[in-house]
Amino acid sequence: MTPEEQLQILTAGTAKVLSEKELLEKLRLGRPLRIKFGVDPTAPDIHFGHTVPLEKLRQFQLLGHQAVLLIGDFTATIGDPSGRSVTRPPLTRDEVLANAETYTDQAFKILDKDKTEIVYNGDWFRKLAYEDILRLNSRVTLQQMLQREDFRNRIEAGQEIRLHELQYPVMQGWDSVEIRADVEIGGTDQLFNMLVGRDLQKEEGQAQQVVVALPLLEGLDGVKKMSKSYGNYVGVNDAPNDMFGKLMSVSDILMARYYQLLLGETLDPAGHPMEAKKALAEKLTSRYHGAEAGSAAREDWDTRFSKKDLAAAELPELPLADLPADLNVLSLTAYGFKAAFALEKSNGELRKQFITTGSVQLNGEKLTDPNAAVSIAAGDVLKLSKKHAVRFI
Repeated sequence: MTPEEQLQILTAGTAKVLSEKELLEKLRLGRPLRIKFGVDPTAPDIHFGHTVPLEKLRQFQLLGHQAVLLIGDFTATIGDPSGRSVTRPPLTRDEVLANAETYTDQAFKILDKDKTEIVYNGDWFRKLAYEDILRLNSRVTLQQMLQREDFRNRIEAGQEIRLHELQYPVMQGWDSVEIRADVEIGGTDQLFNMLVGRDLQKEEGQAQQVVVALPLLEGLDGVKKMSKSYGNYVGVNDAPNDMFGKLMSVSDILMARYYQLLLGETLDPAGHPMEAKKALAEKLTSRYHGAEAGSAAREDWDTRFSKKDLAAAELPELPLADLPADLNVLSLTAYGFKAAFALEKSNGELRKQFITTGSVQLNGEKLTDPNAAVSIAAGDVLKLSKKHAVRFI
């Protein structure tokens, strides 16, 4: 492709590129660019929100550029303060390395492993003497650090900021110097840190990296960013049927965004929303589990919901022994959503959107009174919505 054609693909779906002019100039150099994406493996599993920058890195890779996956085995022991209201709990290096192994296994479901350079920032940070750290710190002012919105918010709220947290943007910036990055990819919450990288590269006499900031993906609730703590996530390692089913709960409003950020594709506005959603779910399930699993998950979903044959369908199974005491329709519905699909819903939402509308059904019988007592037996099928159902064992 021409540099101009590459630019059109690479800037699609981004929140900010600093700058497109610089990126075009780099693409015109006629050599593979070094594209940096850094991750701190603070947890063993990743969800689809984490895959947004990986998808963009894959686009660069497919266009012939060098993907550099930087594992923050040193910075993860400190903890990125971006977007945080409190200090992150520290991790040991052994914990970080164990997380890194599973993180990269999942990342290579997207990236071409044979064409990805993996580096660890502990390889240079552990060699620095204290005077090297002081010299590095002298290049950044406290005023610059206090420009960060998350730091300002914590100060105004009377919440402490530990001095080691101020080091994080400096270290992320120095990573770019060490690997001579042409481009750095990250979420919008990483913008400040990536700009520090540009400043440090300039001081070192390097060409400044282009910063590609990507939007944070909303979760299944359509409001908050995707996060395990919010229970609105789709995990890369979710079972095929679970992954497909969760994706079918994505709102129609978010469909175009999911297509762009997770697949790098444009949603056809003329298509039927349900068919578009099934296609999205099948493509993503196939990406992480293979085409056969994606097709089987779609067929299973059709069996359960399109054909309404729940008795014969493969459903998530919940043990009777785990049911809450003093069971009524409201508590049963809340438990089913949370236990089987990791979806937290308020009592008001459950009443208005699911129970009183007749969506909640036990063995085909509608349960429309939230306060009605209910008893469950082994083999019973509870339909929670058009897209969610469970079987009790």
